[in-house]
Amino acid sequence: MKLEKLVTYLQQRLKEPLPAAIAHEPLRARPSGSLIPDFTHKIPPKPGSVLILLYEEEGLIKFPLIKRPEYLGAHSGQVSLPGGKAEPGETLIETALREGEEEIGVIRAEIEVIGALSEFFVMPSNFMVTPVVAFASRQPQFVADQHEVESILKGDLKALLQESAIREKEILAAGRYKMLAPHFEVENQIVWGATAMIINELRFILQEVEFPHS
Repeated sequence: MKLEKLVTYLQQRLKEPLPAAIAHEPLRARPSGSLIPDFTHKIPPKPGSVLILLYEEEGLIKFPLIKRPEYLGAHSGQVSLPGGKAEPGETLIETALREGEEEIGVIRAEIEVIGALSEFFVMPSNFMVTPVVAFASRQPQFVADQHEVESILKGDLKALLQESAIREKEILAAGRYKMLAPHFEVENQIVWGATAMIINELRFILQEVEFPHS
């Protein structure tokens, strides 16, 4: 798989109708215990975005993920894509690029945006997230934000395209809810929930054609 060909394909494909829920739902975690989380919200969701940054490293196309530190919040200790809440007056693309710069140290001037995947509602934190897909023509030098990022992981796109990439296990969410979670594994870390569902949409559209497997 060559980055240039992948970018050319995605530049056109992301302008067309996207699979959205068809790709999201197979990766949705479901309760497996007697406690069922209640994510009902009385206020409109907050706008935000995440960054899927494609780049080439040693002949492989990769993208960065971050492991969040432990904290009192909905996504404590989880693996996610770089991203966050939109600031006033900021476009969602600008949000994704800013968060990428702040959280993993990528220079926004060295990134080119390809397009976006489907909007995704993250129930636990009440965010409506736009996944922004971009690429870097050279391998970025990542620097983790010392407060928001415990570590930076590198997802291998080719590995995620394999039929065996999706696994399933029971996890404990928010320290109390037993969930049966379809997931990916990246550097021995479980990638589940909203992040896995978003990644699966990219995976889904790449499986539509032959060349990404080569």
